[in-house]
Amino acid sequence: MSDEPRACCAPARDAGGGPVPDVPAPEPTRAGAGAARPGAWCELDGGPFLMGSDSGPYPADGEGPVREVRLDPFGIAATAVTNAEFAAFTEATGHRTDAERFGWSFVFAGFLPDDFPPTRAAVGTPWWRQVFDADWRRPEGPHSSVAERADHPVVHVSYDDARAYCAWAGVRLPAEAEWEYAARGGLSGEPYPWGGERDPGGAYRMNIWRGSFPDRNTAADGYRGTCPVDAFAPNGYGLFNTTGNVWEWCADPFGPGTRALRGGSHLCHESYCLRYRTSARMGNTPDSSSGNTGFRVARAAA
Repeated sequence: MSDEPRACCAPARDAGGGPVPDVPAPEPTRAGAGAARPGAWCELDGGPFLMGSDSGPYPADGEGPVREVRLDPFGIAATAVTNAEFAAFTEATGHRTDAERFGWSFVFAGFLPDDFPPTRAAVGTPWWRQVFDADWRRPEGPHSSVAERADHPVVHVSYDDARAYCAWAGVRLPAEAEWEYAARGGLSGEPYPWGGERDPGGAYRMNIWRGSFPDRNTAADGYRGTCPVDAFAPNGYGLFNTTGNVWEWCADPFGPGTRALRGGSHLCHESYCLRYRTSARMGNTPDSSSGNTGFRVARAAA
């Protein structure tokens, strides 16, 4: 399997074919020291585990080699941050996301109306369209809203937006090693949080693209877009949707000028993006945002 361009998964802001405005990153705004994040926490013991995979399909992603990593105890949220939780943050702080400051974000073309005006596509991946006024409140652009998606993961958030939320809530982004340890749910060497088979016994365990990409999504798993953050069964540690649904920002650098993302998304399909696995990773610039990128948070051991 060839190494695919990462923009197919979650495009970089500078992939739109035009200049990127020189806008400084926002400073995190703290509103209430140690503000608690709503929702369940998973307290994990840490210790040694085998991280990575020697059989990742995209060598440039750097999944391997498999190596032993030792972690201190830590806590991690059972779910990705929801629209309701992010709304509480923006209401308390007035934070404007990078998508709002730039005035646009990337939206999957299949979610746009047939009469949507032509806009730029991400270079090499025409299914990603630059949509003005698309942001976390309006995931598919001005014609959309999150009114019925309070329990879905917030999307169109950049790494910088995620850090600002963490500063307000008194939490942090997980390190990649923490994220993978938690996503594996106590299993070793398996590609999925539940084991080695993607759809065990024909049962769907995550929200990914079903059908032929990018023209036909059967939504056989129940969802064409994002799903609630606690949809599907949790893994052995009690975490939900660590593969599929939305990409999740981590604290680590991925490469020069980029930060790591984990977990894949509802737009991943084996024909072009087999990254809905516990060891899969990709990188993007800290100001980038798209309709399939969110985050979950971590903290020191309770």
